[in-house]
Amino acid sequence: MTTHQHPPARQSATPVPLDSAPVEASADVIVVGAGGGGLPAALFSRWLGDEVILLEKAEQAGGTARKAAFWYWIPGNEAMRKAGIDDPREDFLRYVSRLSRPTDYDPQSPTLGLDAWSFHQFEAIYDSASTAAETLREHGALPYRHVEQACDYWAELPENAAPRGRVLIHEQAASSMADGGLRSVESMTRTALADGVSLRTGHRVQRLVVDGTRVVGVESTDPDGDTLRFLARKAVVFATGGFTHDAELRKNYLSLPLYPGCGARTNEGDFVRIAGWAGAQLRNMNYAWMCPISLEGSIAGDPALTGVFSHGGDSMIMVNSAGRRVVNEKLQYNELAQEFFRWDSVTANYPNRVLVSVWDQRAQEHSASGDYGNPIVPAEADRRYVIQADSLAELADRVRERLARYSSHTGGLELADDFQENLAAAIDRFNEFARRGADDDYARGTTAVQFQFNGAVGPNPYPNATMHPISAEGPYYAALLTGGTLDTKGGPKATPDGQILDDTDSPIPGLYGVGNCVASASAGSYWAGGATLGPIIALAHRAAHAAHQEPAHDRLTTAPASA
Repeated sequence: MTTHQHPPARQSATPVPLDSAPVEASADVIVVGAGGGGLPAALFSRWLGDEVILLEKAEQAGGTARKAAFWYWIPGNEAMRKAGIDDPREDFLRYVSRLSRPTDYDPQSPTLGLDAWSFHQFEAIYDSASTAAETLREHGALPYRHVEQACDYWAELPENAAPRGRVLIHEQAASSMADGGLRSVESMTRTALADGVSLRTGHRVQRLVVDGTRVVGVESTDPDGDTLRFLARKAVVFATGGFTHDAELRKNYLSLPLYPGCGARTNEGDFVRIAGWAGAQLRNMNYAWMCPISLEGSIAGDPALTGVFSHGGDSMIMVNSAGRRVVNEKLQYNELAQEFFRWDSVTANYPNRVLVSVWDQRAQEHSASGDYGNPIVPAEADRRYVIQADSLAELADRVRERLARYSSHTGGLELADDFQENLAAAIDRFNEFARRGADDDYARGTTAVQFQFNGAVGPNPYPNATMHPISAEGPYYAALLTGGTLDTKGGPKATPDGQILDDTDSPIPGLYGVGNCVASASAGSYWAGGATLGPIIALAHRAAHAAHQEPAHDRLTTAPASA
């Protein structure tokens, strides 16, 4: 395995025909992208006996998964069954259908009111998730422990018959589970190499190689600008992530002004353009997995940026540029992120596009953490995105100054002249709620997931563990947050077995896709922690089996894949 420092630049995605051009290597299956979808797809293919080449654009394997906690949400998993937790298929389908298409949901319909494509995707996830997870565990690629108490993000919905128990995590992950991604990538990569997968990093796949209508390989560019051709006797499987870091695709397709978020910097929508040239049908391009992110980190292009998956602290609130509290700060991150994009039809603006998180010394002392993107970071951590002041007046001045630096990135958003007065009033109102234990404005601390995302807090004598009065004295702290993408979830439409479909809903021979580079049937919903990776693993398992069944192409050069 080789590593390189700079991924190659994007070139034309026009397919090229199979001809006598030199071939770098060939294999039964070529997998493009060595992240949370590509590594499992390569492993499943290899264990079926296929020769596999795995091409990765970045200098190391892992993609976004390397930075994630890598919870993976597996309905009906073996650990649940051993624990006596029932997870009926019919109830799972009702839960995900109700959330994904709430305006279409019809419990009396054979497809629960959904289109056939979406419904069959959900069936495939349930049918294959546990088998995929157990296969990875049995081969030593992804050993897990069961996180029985982790609750789904909509645990209270009547359609959810198993609100806890679907989450698995790498068995060697720390107690916080925040390093699960690193552990998972390491173990899957190690197993892939040991089992004979040919992994090549620093290779940006630019276009398909076709023989008539059939996809028979890819061309990639290495860091030196050289074009290399790889041929696939059976199939090419793309798992290259979404288009989080492609400004043109974000503006063209996302219906909200989301900022580029914590997806790997290599997630630039390569497969959208490559598959488009092959006639692929696009679907659900307007959706993304959303989360709050640091405004400053996003604008800086910080490669270490991660989403604010858990905002710690009970003595903290979030206010808008007018100093008014506008949201339940303990909402699950996908739902919290949507509050940044409330449109004001009177002022023709997004007044909440940047929210100011404000906390006191108590929260700083008891809730600081480097995990899950918590803005409240320890004193020894990187605190360049934290604003500190001794009084609310001084804090308002420093927030105003910091926000002014980014005026060209926020549509000229400024703090209101009465920000300090409104902030003080918001704190007084919140403190009243905290003492009573009831948030009359935004119902903070009323669902299970809000306590799950509360993070560590200090001793709290008040009745609601998510709320404690904010101190009347400084120091105070603040951070600028905005709504961003964990990654996008639209792309070419694929069958439940990963076959990419053209505009007539016919499979494009030899072309497959899994993960965030293809369309997710979840639409605007986020079912639970790990509801990205769990379904991706399930569908990667199905794609590998379908690709394995493809007849080997007899016109290809038989040059072996070199490790």
